[in-house]
Amino acid sequence: MTPRNVEPAAGDASQQPAEGAAADQPGGAGFSTFAGVFTPSILTILGVIMYLRFGWVVGNVGLVQTLLIVTICTSITALTALSMAAIATDRKVETGGAYFMISRSLGIETGGAVGIPVYFALAFSVALYTIGFAESVVRVFPRLDQTTLAAITTVLVAVLAIVSARVVIRAQYFIMAAIGISLLSFLFGSPIDDTSIQLAPAAQPSATFWVVLAVFFPAVTGIEAGVNMSGDLKDPARSIPRGTLAALGVGYVVYMTLPVILSMRADAATLISDPLVMRRIAVWGDAILLGVWGATLSSALGSILGAPRVLQALARDGVLPRWMRFLGRGSGPDDEPRIGTLATLVVALAAVSLGELNVIAPILTMFFLASYLTVNLGAGLERLTGSPSFRPSFRVHWSVSLLGAAACGVIMLLINPVATVAAAIVITGVFVWLRSRELRSTWGDVRRGVLLSMARGALLRMEGEDPDPKNWRPNLLVMSGAPSGRWHQVELAKALTHGRALMTTATIIPEGARGSDARAAMEERIREYLNRRGITSLVRVEEAESTHEGMQQLVRTYGFGPLVPNTVLIGTTSRPEQLDSYCSTLRAINELRRNVMVLRYNPERGYGERRRIDVWWGGLQKNGGLMMILGYLLRTSAEWRRATLAVKLMVPDERAAEAAEANLVRIVSNLRIGAEIDVLVGERSDFPEHLRRASANADLVLIGMAAPDRVDDFAAYYRRMQDLTEGMPTTAFVLASEEVDFAEVLL
Repeated sequence: MTPRNVEPAAGDASQQPAEGAAADQPGGAGFSTFAGVFTPSILTILGVIMYLRFGWVVGNVGLVQTLLIVTICTSITALTALSMAAIATDRKVETGGAYFMISRSLGIETGGAVGIPVYFALAFSVALYTIGFAESVVRVFPRLDQTTLAAITTVLVAVLAIVSARVVIRAQYFIMAAIGISLLSFLFGSPIDDTSIQLAPAAQPSATFWVVLAVFFPAVTGIEAGVNMSGDLKDPARSIPRGTLAALGVGYVVYMTLPVILSMRADAATLISDPLVMRRIAVWGDAILLGVWGATLSSALGSILGAPRVLQALARDGVLPRWMRFLGRGSGPDDEPRIGTLATLVVALAAVSLGELNVIAPILTMFFLASYLTVNLGAGLERLTGSPSFRPSFRVHWSVSLLGAAACGVIMLLINPVATVAAAIVITGVFVWLRSRELRSTWGDVRRGVLLSMARGALLRMEGEDPDPKNWRPNLLVMSGAPSGRWHQVELAKALTHGRALMTTATIIPEGARGSDARAAMEERIREYLNRRGITSLVRVEEAESTHEGMQQLVRTYGFGPLVPNTVLIGTTSRPEQLDSYCSTLRAINELRRNVMVLRYNPERGYGERRRIDVWWGGLQKNGGLMMILGYLLRTSAEWRRATLAVKLMVPDERAAEAAEANLVRIVSNLRIGAEIDVLVGERSDFPEHLRRASANADLVLIGMAAPDRVDDFAAYYRRMQDLTEGMPTTAFVLASEEVDFAEVLL
């Protein structure tokens, strides 16, 4: 697929904000810190888990371990909140919340790979809260059907969100007041009669510490509620850190207080068996119901507001398939994602059918932890690499963010290793899918900074070190010109590099023929052409007065420090008037200690069936060793995997043939390259005839070439090599010029 720029095209209504949206307010709504971040965050934190599962948590693991769970979960969320605050104060945070942050830090593929699961987690959160609401109602009115009530509530919540986000935000003030009254009623309540603080035999803990933590963790994911409204805030960079950290602090105080009261006023049996145990403890029990209903409904509303906005951002960035772009459309002056809300309603109703809080909560935990991990990783890497473009006003040390990332990964593994692997597979699968679509973003991300930092470290370590033969690989400079015209050279280079060595496809153009912008555009077209055909290669376009002068100039200057091409792959010349300058180029490449492969391509036969590679042996040193390595690399490539590597040698008599064959058998056995041996007997003058006959059925022939400084007239020598191979299968002349012991590379 052709790489696409995911910047919205002009006039595309599916990817543009609605007309009339305020320029300085991405969504046009312009909510304050209190209304847009603190309120939805604290209402999601003080939600369904607090009212319906906190007693269950205390009953299963006791007071001390409950306080530890609260501290662990809040610490992870706090570290993530700090990372989010750093990102939010560095760049304009738009619609999409956590997805937006991840995609702008770690790239569109990583953002999409995490953003899609996060969207589903938020959509499932709607079901979590409406199921919690229905469960509490059914406890009071047992004749009602819990699943049906949850489904109806989900629909009503979605309708309210579609009507207006402003209505939802204003309604949350009343809900927060109800929660406050319920907590005060609980605080001034009294112990339940006939209970003991000790664990009752009938209510022994049924869940382990990590299972309980997994169920509890969604209680502290309220920071997502505020971040997901990022596109609707007056000042996201100011509101997100302040509102999120304030909500988290208030939530932590509440969550550290409630377990103490619960453990003092009810025994484990009651705490485990009665989800509405807080109602029995409170002074005014119905205040707890108001709090439960308010909290669950407000949390559901927060999720139904956040999930469609993540979906909208995914669609607008081109992450979703093209046929789903309509999900990016906004409605009204506030650019509200009403179509995305309807889609989220369908997903939430499907989740409602699961019908159990304890089933949905651990699923949400895994995906929220995965998103937190990547947010922390993005912020940490931005800071660690010292990117000059990363200048947050809210500064967080990179170690804090990376500690948060590590903590998320460890907790995921401790909660459920299988689920962690499953989540990793899902995220990796989405990443690979997005990578295969070759999306291209219009924003920079931290990956380039990380790569530059790694490259810098690697180059500095390599500087001054002697080449290590055991780690030798062909770093190819392919003088192909326009690759479509000499694709056979690119094919051969790809087979030699195996995708593990560097490869540069080079083109020489007349000096002054193009401006710098046109030359850059040409490089980009060549790069895209290679990518479409599955070739991973660097691209270089060089200007010079002549082609051969440009080749010499490129070989002389191309590279960085110790990382320069060690092997030049060049085509042959068929023009007699260019022979001298061509041979001068080969001489210059050899003097610069670059290995040379001159490919004489037979257009009628091409590479045949890629079933046989002939290497004409001249000894293990220099050319012979390099040819053996190249032959082995080709034979072990995907394209030549069925090929036979045949080592051929001509000797003057039978006695020499026996000795040569025994020597070759020993060498090939020691080299472990699985080559066949063919020793020919003949006079030196008969070599051309033996060569043509013995290699007539080969698909590629490798022949050593003399160094220019070892031949009196190199141009005449090269002309004889051309005559020698006239009419033969595709042939490569190989000249080992690099100061490397290729015998040691092989042995």
